[in-house]
Formats: sequence, structure tokens, C-alpha cells
Amino acid sequence: MCFEQWMSAGPDWSIAVEAADDIEQHVGSVTDLLQLKQRAEGVRLTDTSKDLWKTLRIWAEAATAGRIDLDETNLYLLTTAELPVGSVGYLLQHRDTGHRDEERALKQLCAAAGASKTKSQDLLKSFAALTGIAKSLQSALLARVQIVGDTEDIADVRTAMLRLAAVAAGHDAARAFLNRLEGWFYDRVIEQMRTPGGSPITGVEFDEVFSSLQRQFQHDNLPIDGDITLMTGDPTEQAEKIFVRQLGLIGVSSTRIRFAVRDYVRAFAQRSRWTNENLLRPGEIGEYERRLVEEWEARFAVMEEELGAEATEEQKKAEAKLIYRWVDQEARFQIRAGCDEVFVTKGSYQMLADECRVGWHPDFAARLMQLLEPVEVPG
Repeated sequence: MCFEQWMSAGPDWSIAVEAADDIEQHVGSVTDLLQLKQRAEGVRLTDTSKDLWKTLRIWAEAATAGRIDLDETNLYLLTTAELPVGSVGYLLQHRDTGHRDEERALKQLCAAAGASKTKSQDLLKSFAALTGIAKSLQSALLARVQIVGDTEDIADVRTAMLRLAAVAAGHDAARAFLNRLEGWFYDRVIEQMRTPGGSPITGVEFDEVFSSLQRQFQHDNLPIDGDITLMTGDPTEQAEKIFVRQLGLIGVSSTRIRFAVRDYVRAFAQRSRWTNENLLRPGEIGEYERRLVEEWEARFAVMEEELGAEATEEQKKAEAKLIYRWVDQEARFQIRAGCDEVFVTKGSYQMLADECRVGWHPDFAARLMQLLEPVEVPG
């Protein structure tokens, strides 16, 4: 079953990689086992091809041992190789092709096995796995086998997936959408393969992830990436950053500085990814930062007015901490209506503080100038 069929089948399916086969797929009560073979252009799947016989051996041994129920199992060999006219692969294509002839295919397989005198040990075992079982089981096995040749290579498959992603997220965002969906799928497959008896990926699970991604790529939203939400940052590496120095001016604790660094690295990474993937509209970041700066300006002006010219350093720090508390705990300005991740606002304020476009201490500009001014060494 291809990706388009999954989408039309609803959520009643599951898939596991490297389980009973390369891919084990369940749709309702039916199991599909898929062997995937990518070969160079021009390669042909002949009646003595290793790809053919090793695949048949896997299935024959599984059927003999009772690991698969042939009445409820479809067996697919998907290969990029050509299927020569009259070959076993040609004869075991889907019935709709008009070429399917299981009886003739079985005769050709037995003839190919009998005629091969000098083959590798692996291939001899493959011959024996099929020819050594009862004729009735041979016929039952081939009745469930379908060989699909000239399939798209991996590059063509991704092109087809991009077209589907464009339907889900729009043409401009298709690649970014697909990258995230693929990333989730690969991580999920690794989890399933690393865990003995790991649970397969289900249609319900896929549908939830797909729908969540679609919502993130809507016009009023932006994706928030899981790898970025796990970033913590290292305060020691950021100690010389201006936004950290700004927090030092008002006596913020090391714990809160660590949180500020975390928000900064997350916002910086996420905004950079949005930019690199062309997910932002022209001027969108500039407009967002204008809003943040103007909201800060109004509060900063009130603070300066209330402090007056005679304020002590303790009073200045106390009022500055209130401004910063507002940023840290209350300011929640969304870059888009649906994008409500708080680190975007908080981290963006830290980025603005790093550029000295906003600050917390009433005298932050003058104080920073003194801190950053190069020290002259007497000659």
C-alpha cells in the first residue's frame, strides 16, 4: 500500500520496519509483508536473480514455520529492477496487468532451480526452501505473492511525497513540512526497532502527528520544533553576551539567568530555522520586533518618570526588576495568532536586549557603554 492509499484508508492501519519483513503493514485484518529492493538503472529481475530467490526463501520459511497465515497475508516484492517479458516477476504482477500466471511462474521457478548447478550456498538454500515444500504450499504461497517492478527510486518517491506535502501545507512550505514529518517517522522507526517487540506505528498515531503539523503550518501559525524545545543553553558560554550583562546590572539570580539563556538559544534557533526555510513573510520579524520594542518603551518610560532624577541605585534596580518580571512572566506577544510558544516572546526580548534595543536598568545604555568600552593600556 502506497502513501496515497494510507491517506484514503483512514486510521485503521499499522506499520513496522524490520519486523516480520522489511516492512510489515496491517490494514484491518489483512497483513502486508513488503520486501524493498533498489537497484541500479537497467538491472533486470531474472528467474535466477538473488533478490527474487532470497525473498521467496524468507516467505517460504515463514509460511512453513507457521509465522505467517497465507490466508490473511499479502506478500509484495517491490523493486526498481525491470521485469523481463515472460519472467517469473512478469508473471507474478497484479492481475490487472493481464500477465499474471501463477502456475507458469511456479514451473519456471522449479526449472530455474533445477538447472542451476553452480550457485552460491545462499542461493542453493533459497532453491531448497521453495522446491522442498509441498506443491500445495508452493501454489498457496505464489497466490499471495505480487511483484512490482520498475518502481520509483528513492529520489522519485520523495518528489511524489513533496507533491502531497504541498497539498497539506502549501507549495512554499512543503519541504519544511515533509522534513518534520520524515524526522518524526525516522525517530519513531528507530524507537520501534530498538525496543524488543516494539509497538508499530499506527494510523491513529500518524494521523495525530500529521494533523498537528498541518495546524502548525496554517496561515496564522508557525511550527515549533521538538529538538529546539529541548535546548537549554550554557550560561558560561553566553556570559559575555550583552543580554546576560544586562541581567547582571539589575542583580538577577543565576537561576533566572539560566532560564534567560535557555529562552535566548531557543528563540534564536527557531527564528533562524523559520528564516532558512522561508516560512516567514517579508518583514514579519521586523514588524514583530517593532511591537515588542514599543510595548517595552511604554513601560520603560513610566519607570523613568516614576523614579525621577534623585532615585537611588537600589530603587533603580527594584523598578528594573519589575520591568524584567513583566517580560519574564507576563509578556506574551505572539508572532502569529496560533503560535503561542512562550520562549518566542521571552527569547526575542533577550535578543533585543543583546542588541541594546531594549534594557531593564534605567541607565542600561550608559552602563553597558562603560562595561564594553575597551581599556586603554598605557604605552
